[in-house]
Amino acid sequence: MYLPYCVGSKMSLWYIIVAIVVFFASILIAKNTSKTTKNLPPGPPRLPIIGNLHQLGSKPHRSMFKLSKKYGSLMSLKFGNVSTVVASTPETVRDVLKTFDIDCCSRPYMTYAARITYNLKDLGFAPYSKYWRELRKLTVVELYTAKRVQSFRHIREEEVASFVDFIKQSSSLEKPVNFNLKLMKLSASVICRVGFGISLEGSKLENSYDEVIQGIMEVVGSFAAADYFPVIGKIIDRLTGLHGKCEKVFKAMDTFFDQAIKRHLEDESVKDDIIHLLLKMERGEIGLGDFQITRNHTKGILLNILAAGIDTSAQTTTWVMTHLIKNPRVMRKVQAEVREVIKNKDEITEEDIERLEYLTMVIKETHRINPLVPLLIPREASKDIKIAGYDIPEKTWIHVNIWAVHRNPNVWKDPDAFIPERFMGNEIDYKGLNFELLPFGSGRRMCPGLGMGMALVHLTLINLLYRFDWKLPEGMKVEDVDLEESYGLVCPKKVPLELIPIITKWT
Repeated sequence: MYLPYCVGSKMSLWYIIVAIVVFFASILIAKNTSKTTKNLPPGPPRLPIIGNLHQLGSKPHRSMFKLSKKYGSLMSLKFGNVSTVVASTPETVRDVLKTFDIDCCSRPYMTYAARITYNLKDLGFAPYSKYWRELRKLTVVELYTAKRVQSFRHIREEEVASFVDFIKQSSSLEKPVNFNLKLMKLSASVICRVGFGISLEGSKLENSYDEVIQGIMEVVGSFAAADYFPVIGKIIDRLTGLHGKCEKVFKAMDTFFDQAIKRHLEDESVKDDIIHLLLKMERGEIGLGDFQITRNHTKGILLNILAAGIDTSAQTTTWVMTHLIKNPRVMRKVQAEVREVIKNKDEITEEDIERLEYLTMVIKETHRINPLVPLLIPREASKDIKIAGYDIPEKTWIHVNIWAVHRNPNVWKDPDAFIPERFMGNEIDYKGLNFELLPFGSGRRMCPGLGMGMALVHLTLINLLYRFDWKLPEGMKVEDVDLEESYGLVCPKKVPLELIPIITKWT
């Protein structure tokens, strides 16, 4: 008499199990169907687990450019668990940086960038938020105004004059100047005084500034396993050495910040630099909206000033001199202009910059052919959007490939050739309004320190081109000058540029 009950009970249990399975299966099918109905940008096939990471190579900007030629101006890639799109033409980049800027201007969480920036308390890597907006407003109004840039003019001129004296000594000995190293030191000397109120010499960074700055750029520009594989990523990064490098450069940088801050706290007469301003904010004397900044906020902001301020100016000037020595015709033409405008002035000032039209073209062409940040810091879509007819789901990472834009043959004739004259008679500039040339980005996330950095670049180049002629070391030919870059957030020249200076007759 219990059999029907037993059989019925078992049948009921199976009906329940089947119903549950069907329910969850239908959810999965619905989710997969919704995914397949999305019109995602095309992209290359993916490997299990790693996705497209194996296709990045040692220079991801070049690899992505090559892939975009096959898969299009907006391309889908998968890096571990992370869905990514890459914009590679002026049109798609305009959509990301301008049309949908508000929806694309946040940042994804990046493990080592968070460590370096004191848990995203900086301007470059912090997600889009009220705090970020207040900080951006502060930097624009207080730190990087034309008036403040001008107030540091005497520091730039003093440090460049000291640099010129060093080159004169090298000339008398016919000794090559290592541009990669010496221009980093020049930039570091300026930034230490402008931002931190201390001299590079005798500081905690004196003997390691180049290693620390380059290390920071490599760490924050890396495609870290921790960002793409939540469970085992950090173990992989320890094995590859990325985690150890991050800790090493962080500790060196943090020690330097502590030294500079301690000096300000012990000597109240140290003023008129950026730390002084930030310490006033810590004390509440200057407001940051509803936020009270802490010491870690101060250090996060200083990180942007230290790393971006030193590296971008130094590498820009190095690349300009590399292309000039590689192109003797351009070198002769730009030196002729500089010497005609400056004439026999012994003291070169920043007023001379605006009159040098061909030098401006040379700098633009250098930015085009060697953008310092070939892949902008990744962005993250804050909601579902549609770009160029394709669906970009919320939380998708967005890479903007400036390298691809600047090497696009549909935009630039002979894109691999160094031809400054291509900028003659047009209004294309590098200040974020022309999407064919974006070395400093555009929109809300554009580099705010553009004016500060380029002031030093111009002043340095005028002195180098006016006061000296340049030749390659014995045995080297123009063809031997290497144009390969190393990869990081900022891409420096891989093989250091070494040139022998010859003092010109009027100096």
